Amino acid sequence: MEYKRFGNIVAVRMDPGEEVLEQMERAAKAAGVKTASVSAIGAVNDFTVGLYSVEEKRYFPNRFTGAFEIVSLIGNITQMNGEYYAHLHLAAADGEGKTYGGHLNRAVISVTCEMFLTELDGEIDRVKVPETGINIFRFA
Repeated sequence: MEYKRFGNIVAVRMDPGEEVLEQMERAAKAAGVKTASVSAIGAVNDFTVGLYSVEEKRYFPNRFTGAFEIVSLIGNITQMNGEYYAHLHLAAADGEGKTYGGHLNRAVISVTCEMFLTELDGEIDRVKVPETGINIFRFA
């Protein structure tokens, strides 16, 4: 992984075998990013995405392996209890154009990932909502 800052945007390149969430956190912390919008494209060969069940208050994971193009990788970086917190959704397409997606749990790069972190001025914190079990934005 390498990154370069351009004003409030941090461009990140990930390489084969690297895990997206780990490398994004590494880049964000190294660049001092506390709050950002995230967007990326690239290719993965092993990823797990989930669907959240409000009734059960947990994610149901789906794992996919093989050749996949990242159609869309979007989300944000915020803080929770003063710590880094990422929330991403991934949609990836196979060779037939079938797309699979959901809340990103894990994704391993097969070719590259080209990511932009658009830094916001200030911080957004999160708080857990007992009714849903979800960590939502908390504005001071």
